[in-house]
Formats: sequence, structure tokens, C-alpha cells
Amino acid sequence: MRKSILSLSVTAALLVPGFAAAQQPAPSPLTGNITLITDYRFRGISQTFDKPAIQGGFDYAHASGLYAGNWNSNVSQGAGFPGGNIEMDFYGGYKKAFGDLGLDVGFLYYYYPGTDAGPTTPFSPFNNKSGDVHSGKVDNKEIYIGGSWKWLSLKFFDSIDDYFSTPGTKNTYYVDLSGSYDLGNGWGVNGHFGHLKFKGMSNADYSDWKLGVTKDLSGWVLGAAYVDTNAKGSCGSGEFYCFANTSGTSVKDAGKATVLLSISKTF
Repeated sequence: MRKSILSLSVTAALLVPGFAAAQQPAPSPLTGNITLITDYRFRGISQTFDKPAIQGGFDYAHASGLYAGNWNSNVSQGAGFPGGNIEMDFYGGYKKAFGDLGLDVGFLYYYYPGTDAGPTTPFSPFNNKSGDVHSGKVDNKEIYIGGSWKWLSLKFFDSIDDYFSTPGTKNTYYVDLSGSYDLGNGWGVNGHFGHLKFKGMSNADYSDWKLGVTKDLSGWVLGAAYVDTNAKGSCGSGEFYCFANTSGTSVKDAGKATVLLSISKTF
């Protein structure tokens, strides 16, 4: 799940008696975004069975630091969302800058309309190591806290309920270390390392990493990134991250290395 909250500041108007100075309009606190990408990877794991995704949403950022937003993407039923093919994320929080340092705290809700997690298969994401099976909608609730320094950020996510409806996995957590550096002339580089600790599912812990480059072309951003994980996804052994396609006729290692190509725009 992609989350990018824009920090916006509102410039106060300066009024001088007898003089009307030309001023730039204040930036809008409401922005939208749209992305087309060759594969939707959430924390390194494919959500679209190596197929393209169209994604988009909006963000509202108040001058006080409070923010809220929504983000959406198509997903594959076989990636753990039986009966559903859309992800809808809703989030809100507070951001504050202290010079080069930044603080970000908030809540994030993942919702998958139409999903039903039961019945499940022996290697379904909705079975825990004790064999408990979840039945009902798939969702996830997380709180997060993060800090940043210049172009580096570190964020901690904690699931306050069963992680994506997997029984007995409350307090599953994810640590995200990311960096994004502006090279000038519209070029940028970015990197990421993350680790998921899946409570109650020892075979599901893994790390993921990414290295990418971007180019801004008149507001349209082209991106290319190498993504990989050490997630256990052998389909021959029925491992946790072996996912099926929507029709269930094919299976793949959802965490294998890949190169992602994307085009996006914020407006």
C-alpha cells in the first residue's frame, strides 16, 4: 500500500495600506494523485499477480499539520482478497517539522469491498499456525509513528487488530527505512529497506528492499525501481507467499525480485 502525504504550508497575506502588492495564490490544501504501474507491490509482495495496477487518491493537508486522505488500487483475489478486487485505504494524522527534522503520527485503515476470507485453503494467508481460520471481510487497522531528517525517514507501523484478518496476529509490525534524494534537473533517486514481524506466523517474517530512479517531465513523473524480498514463496513447498491468480489456475512466488515501471502525476 502506497502512502505519500504532502506537507503544505499556507502563506499569510501581508496587507500594506494604500498598496496592493501582487501575490502568488496560496497552495491548495487538497491534492490528488494518479499512478499506472507494472505491478502493485505492498511491502515487497505483489498484490496484482505481477499484473499492472491503476492507482489514485487524494490528500488534504491543513496548515496546522493535521492531514487526511484516501488511496485506491486494483488487487488480485489470489493475493489474499477472496471475492474482492479493489483496495481502499483511509488515513489521517499529524505532521510537524522542526527544521530538518520531522514527526509523523497517524492511523491507517485498509478496506477491501466484497471480500470474504472463508472458506480457505491449507496455505491461505487466513490460516495461522494453530489452524484457526478467519471468515468474513478482509481489512487491516494500523497506527504509525515516524521521524525524518532531510531526505531520510524511519517509520514504525503496528497492527491494532488481526493483520489483514489473519487470526491471532494482532500487533504484527512493520519497520520502514526510506530515502529520496533530488539530483536536480528533474532527476531523483530513492531507496527503501523494510522488515515485517508477523506475530504468530514465524514462516511469514521477511525483509524487503528497493532501489529506484525518477524523472519529472512537466509534472509527469516516470519511475523505474528494482524490488526484492527474502519472503518464503516456494509454490512447490506451499509456502506462505505463494499466491494464486484470480481464477486460481496459476500460482507464483509473490515476493520474487522484479523491476517496476511507473508513471504518476500529482494535481
